[in-house]
Amino acid sequence: MTDRLDEQKLEMLRAWGEGLSSDQREELRAAGKAILMLIEEIELLNVDLWHAREPGTEEPPNPLDVSPERWIDSLRRRGASDRT
Repeated sequence: MTDRLDEQKLEMLRAWGEGLSSDQREELRAAGKAILMLIEEIELLNVDLWHAREPGTEEPPNPLDVSPERWIDSLRRRGASDRT
């Protein structure tokens, strides 16, 4: 897969995630929710990247922490907050 995710692809994934989230089968609902959480994380990372590239910053931005541990921790927090 060499193509990058653009807005159109993210919208397609969002539609799939929303569709799966309303399925009667628990496994498909979970898969849909996971897709939606990953899309949200991608959007947040894009915002972080955009802010890191803003002109006029005096010091170089800290490298973005996109480690697997950060992703897992973020997804766990979001999943736990959705259950409350």
